[in-house]
Amino acid sequence: MNTIDAILSRKSVRNFSSQEIEEEKINLLLKAAMAAPSAVNKQPWKFVVAKKKDKKEEIKSVMRFGKYDSPIIIIPCVKETSTIPTMHDLAYCDLGAATENILLAAHELGLGAVWCAIYPNKKHIKQIRKILDLGALTSPFAAIYVGYPSDDDKSKVRDKFDEKNIVTI
Repeated sequence: MNTIDAILSRKSVRNFSSQEIEEEKINLLLKAAMAAPSAVNKQPWKFVVAKKKDKKEEIKSVMRFGKYDSPIIIIPCVKETSTIPTMHDLAYCDLGAATENILLAAHELGLGAVWCAIYPNKKHIKQIRKILDLGALTSPFAAIYVGYPSDDDKSKVRDKFDEKNIVTI
């Protein structure tokens, strides 16, 4: 699959089979995440991979959206790498790029995934930080549910292109 095909055919999958994900594939997802660009190459990230049923249930219990049953949940987190406020704000942009890389890599590997926001919900950040024992200097950004799509998955690829959203000057 080429890059453009991957981007245009990726979809959010919310129904997963119970099939475990191979460690090599999990490592490729994380390698893809860390290949994302980051401001001033700070790489302000940490990735938590939740596999244990009890941890996944705890995470799901505090999520407003994102109560899906998947073999793993990847939680990209922002590590405080700078006291400069702008750098901290840019870290969230960096995590967005890393998260998209995970979604595209999952698609390429025959997996399904869906991105559920944690940031900017302060309550969810605090709750997930506590569940994952992240400490005060690391903030969860999102919960990415990943697994093999179930046979009854009904997610569809959507063409989101809209010329009205383009301004040429």
